[in-house]
Amino acid sequence: MLTGKTVLVGITGGIAAYKICELIRMYKRANANVRVVCTQNALNFVTKLTLQNLSQNEVGVEEFTVDDFKPEHISFADEADIMVIAPATANTISKIAAGVCDNLLTSIACAFRKPVILAPAMNCNMWDNPLIQDNLNKLHYTILEPESGYLACGYEGKGRLCSLDKIFDKTVEILNYKKLDGKKIVITSGGTIEDIDPVRYISNYSSGKMGLALADAAQNLGADVTLITTKEVERKYNVIKVKSATDMKSAVEKEFSDADCVIMAAAVADYRVKEKSEQKMKKTSDNDELTLTLVKNPDILKEISLAKKNQKIVGFCAESENLIENAKAKIANKGCDYLIANDISRKDIGFSSDYNEVTILNKTGSMKKIEKADKTTIAYKIFEEIYG
Repeated sequence: MLTGKTVLVGITGGIAAYKICELIRMYKRANANVRVVCTQNALNFVTKLTLQNLSQNEVGVEEFTVDDFKPEHISFADEADIMVIAPATANTISKIAAGVCDNLLTSIACAFRKPVILAPAMNCNMWDNPLIQDNLNKLHYTILEPESGYLACGYEGKGRLCSLDKIFDKTVEILNYKKLDGKKIVITSGGTIEDIDPVRYISNYSSGKMGLALADAAQNLGADVTLITTKEVERKYNVIKVKSATDMKSAVEKEFSDADCVIMAAAVADYRVKEKSEQKMKKTSDNDELTLTLVKNPDILKEISLAKKNQKIVGFCAESENLIENAKAKIANKGCDYLIANDISRKDIGFSSDYNEVTILNKTGSMKKIEKADKTTIAYKIFEEIYG
C-alpha cells in the first residue's frame, strides 16, 4: 500500500521513542522506503544501530554532511513523500514553530514542503501549557493529539503518544488520498447468530476484526463505507448492526445496487434452526439427547455474485485443511471476482488474532500470497490488489 513511497520518520528525545521501532516495521511491511532522523537525545532511548537495522537505511542524527553537493537536510526533505515526527517533544515543537534550526531534524522540518504528521508526547502539564498550544497552532501540520492515561513520569492525564495504528493509518490516508474517492464499499464482518431459543444460539469464533480493518482502510482511502456487522462498532462511517444470516442478507441487498464493491468478510452460518423455540428449552430427566433440525441459510456471496452488474465482489474462505484446493473450488462455485483464503487451523492468525496471513485468488486464476502481518496491513494490501 506504500510501494514507491518514502516515509521520513523523525524521532525526538521522549520516553515514547522506543515505540517508534514498531512503527518503522509497520511502514516496512507496507513496502515503504523508510528514512529515519533523530535528535541526539532520542538516542538515549533507542540506539542508532537498531533504527538502521529496522529501516535498512543510514540514520541521520546531528551531524551535517554534504551528499552529491546537496546539504543533508535538503537531501532528506527532497527524498521523502511525508514526514512523521513521533514522539514530538515540547522542545522540538517549539523549535519548529519558532523556525529554530539547531539540529538536523528541525532543519529538515523547516525545509520540508510536503505533508507532515506530528504526534506529540509529553507530561500532561506541559501539554496544557498555553505556550505549547500556541506553538502547535502555528504549525500547519496534521496533529495527532496525545491520549490520556498513566504517564511515565507518574502523572495521569493527557500526554501519552497516540496509538501507532493511528499514526500509520493517517500516513496511508494522506499518501493514498482519494484512491477510492467516489466509490461505495460495502463490507460485512463478524459471525452471524442463529437463535435456538431465547437463551441459546449457534454461532462461530469470528471476531469481526478483519472486516473492521477493511472498513477502516476503505474510509482512509476515501471511500463511502457501509459496514454490516454482528459486532458492536462505533465509527463515523455507516454501520448497520445485524444478527442472523437472513438479517445480513436483507442488509446487503439494500446496499448492493449502488455499491462499487462488496466484501463479504463475515462468517455467515451455513445453517439455522428450522424452528426456533419461543421459550427456553428445558432439560428433562428422561432425555439424554436433543435433536435439532437445521436448514440451509441463504448463500449471500453466491446470490450477489450472480446478480452483480459492474460491482466487484470479494469473498472470504476460512479453511482448516487443503486451503488452496478448497479456495479454488469455492471461487469457481460462488462466481465472485476475488476470494481471500486464510488458514484457521493456525493459532497465530485469523479469528480473534490481530494478525492474519492470506492468499488472494482472482477469478482469472491468478493467486497472490500475503505473508503474516497485522490485519490493518492485510486490509490495505487487499485493496491494493483489487484497485491497484
